[in-house]
Amino acid sequence: MRVLIQRVLRASVRVDNKVAGSIGQGYLLLVGVEKGDGATQVEQAVAKLIKLRLFEDDNGKTNLNLLQVRGQALVVSQFTLAASLKRGNRPSFDAAAPPQLAEALYLDLVQGLKNQGVVVETGRFGADMKVELVNDGPATYTLEIPSDDNTV
Repeated sequence: MRVLIQRVLRASVRVDNKVAGSIGQGYLLLVGVEKGDGATQVEQAVAKLIKLRLFEDDNGKTNLNLLQVRGQALVVSQFTLAASLKRGNRPSFDAAAPPQLAEALYLDLVQGLKNQGVVVETGRFGADMKVELVNDGPATYTLEIPSDDNTV
């Protein structure tokens, strides 16, 4: 599982020219689910996302986590995070999980964050989405949770 974390002042996602989700300060999370991912990867991702200290304290140090700043999360599925650009000139999506599994794990991640007290908004899985954000910093991080399946 790969999660691209963007610390934002605000972010929104549109589907069919209508706002599907919108947040203030927090994380825009772009989530790519890979073959071999399961409940373990979701649990590890949620635990890490809650504990990461990516927000500045009064001294300008990144010492505060999402809950401490009362931040929100906009979670958007993005299967292209599973793409490989190693060979040729077109991306290979061989590592991406099948849509049914990917959607279930994406929804589990959303619910896991909600269960931790995070206010969560989402895009719509599988839809053509338009994402707008104001990246704070800019600060962008990649979280990779290896799958249990070492063949991918």
